[in-house]
Amino acid sequence: MKASRNYPALAILSGILLAGVLVAQNPGIKRTVIARADLSTPGKEAIVANVEIAPGASAGRHTHPGEEITNVIEGEGDLIIAGQPVRHIKAGEGFIVPAGAIHDAHNTGTQTLKMAAVYVVEKGKPLATPAP
Repeated sequence: MKASRNYPALAILSGILLAGVLVAQNPGIKRTVIARADLSTPGKEAIVANVEIAPGASAGRHTHPGEEITNVIEGEGDLIIAGQPVRHIKAGEGFIVPAGAIHDAHNTGTQTLKMAAVYVVEKGKPLATPAP
């Protein structure tokens, strides 16, 4: 009897588990996916998420398999993208993180940093991967 090889399903399951590990390692961040859809570009999907970072917490250094486009709704913090100067962000501002860029966000304020993020990523890959 031949074993079935369902690699796409295995890749998706691995991505879900790895994203869960990333969140578990950083209890100060909460990502809530509110929409997900395939794009017209083959192999790409868009993920819309609410992101919250507690006061004094950080997202942790990580990457995404595509661009992150974010609007800061409440609070303030520092956005750190490898190779770029630290950028202070606050409510009413937005930012874009290039695909594969190692980055982190730190909440430097006294209230929860709330953001709306759109990720345009490769389908079947983990949304976020921890970076050294």
